[in-house]
Amino acid sequence: MFKHVLFPVDGSAASQSVIKKCVALARENGARLTVLHVIPEFHILAYQTEMLVDTPELYRKDSEEHARSLLSRVEGEAIEQGVSCESSYISGDHPYEEIVRLAADKECDLICMASHGHRGVKSLLLGSETQKVLTHTKVPVMVFH
Repeated sequence: MFKHVLFPVDGSAASQSVIKKCVALARENGARLTVLHVIPEFHILAYQTEMLVDTPELYRKDSEEHARSLLSRVEGEAIEQGVSCESSYISGDHPYEEIVRLAADKECDLICMASHGHRGVKSLLLGSETQKVLTHTKVPVMVFH
């Protein structure tokens, strides 16, 4: 049914809890898996320029190490389940835009995402990358709660 699944991970407990399910879904469909982590752009407010020395570089280095760690967890599960998997990380201020763009660029036919379960006013105030992906993509989205 599905041939190419995109699985964005953000390191949250919600996304970590659905790794096995998403990889199993890809395996059951004979699909390949692309895993994505979006690193937020570096932003800082500082009143002294001395505070900025090396900070963007350290942020980039730490963020990339964190991304590789997150992605390697999914890659390990994919290897264990015999699923073809590629992973990447990119920077962007709006993760949903990067998810939607990559899904289109890679011709994915399913996006699997975890929901953090926020409802009501909390959901409106915090926003939801899953909700934004749902409203901006033409690719089917499977949401794991």
